[in-house]
Amino acid sequence: MCFFPLFYGCRSCEGRNIRYRTCSNVDCPPEAGDFRTQQCSAHNDVKYQGQFYEWLPVPNDPDNPCSLRCQAKETNLIVELAPKVLDGTRCYTESLDMCISGLCQIVGCDHQLGSPVKEDNCGVCDGDGSTCRLVRGQYKSQLLANKLDDTVVAIPYGSRHTRLVLKGPDHLYLETKTLQGVKGENSLSSTGTFIVDNSSVEFQKFADKEILRMPGPLTADFTVKIHYAGAADSTVQFIFYQPIIHRWRETDFFPCSASCGGGYQLTSAECYDLRSNRVVADQYCHYYPENIKPKPKLQECNLDPCPASDGYKQIMPYDLYHPLPRWESTPWTACSSSCGGGIQSRTVSCVEEDIQGLVSSVEEWKCMYTPKMPIVQPCNIFDCPKWLAQEWSP
Repeated sequence: MCFFPLFYGCRSCEGRNIRYRTCSNVDCPPEAGDFRTQQCSAHNDVKYQGQFYEWLPVPNDPDNPCSLRCQAKETNLIVELAPKVLDGTRCYTESLDMCISGLCQIVGCDHQLGSPVKEDNCGVCDGDGSTCRLVRGQYKSQLLANKLDDTVVAIPYGSRHTRLVLKGPDHLYLETKTLQGVKGENSLSSTGTFIVDNSSVEFQKFADKEILRMPGPLTADFTVKIHYAGAADSTVQFIFYQPIIHRWRETDFFPCSASCGGGYQLTSAECYDLRSNRVVADQYCHYYPENIKPKPKLQECNLDPCPASDGYKQIMPYDLYHPLPRWESTPWTACSSSCGGGIQSRTVSCVEEDIQGLVSSVEEWKCMYTPKMPIVQPCNIFDCPKWLAQEWSP
């Protein structure tokens, strides 16, 4: 090891002499406040040019994101109060990249320095975008004498990257409903960034258009509405990523079809609401083309022989009120031939009986615990009568 390279003529050490890594990779509580804001407010009790100011952060500086630039409250005075922010300060408000020794360092969504891993449009770290769907469309106002407003689009809880652009004389406003059922309304009367039901809303108002952005994820159901303000029509273009809140979930294996002597049991799939954590009707999962219903699994069970005293195996229902699905058939059709061998057919379907005794057809896989009955069979296989010529009479 060479401690004095210039004196001894040896080579100095190569590479960095300090290595960094992230730590405490958990979100801070809301009451903790913004780290850059804390650093600006630390100068509130220090005079600047002979006067005290209340300092607010000026984030997202494209030229030097790691300098501490602050603005005096209710003034246009912007000052660089420190050449660099404290280590760990975010470079930009909408990024995980952080400042270290005055330089902006890349941080992946896995909170590791130098990591290239990013969130997909659904907010899943290193995801493939399969947990949400892109929704885009256009609304055109239709002014009616008895209507003052209309609904543009409903944007559900958890949606991300929402953007709407209104062109025309009308105005946008928001209605919200939290998961607890609390309703709210925001008129969006001026340009600014607002917090609506704990969701950030960026609104820009111009003479002939309005722009609405909501980074998300939304913490309530938002309904964007339009208030008619002129005789001319308005158009609204919108785009957002909607989470797939209903997904198929594979069930456990149903009880075995027989108590002994060998039976079958299978799984099913149920539609699950990720917001309410409960099972809902299948139609909710069919709404999303991205949802693929898992195929049922079938396995043998209770393979031990039945006790000699029983001599039979008891068929086990799913529960006391829900018997197993079963095969049912229609009567055989007439034989295709009266003799000499023909075929006849019938229809075989899987049916299920509910607790009221109503029988309805279901998917065939639900009956696969027992062999399906044959749908064709031979018939009239005896020889057909035939003429037999005898000797001529004398």
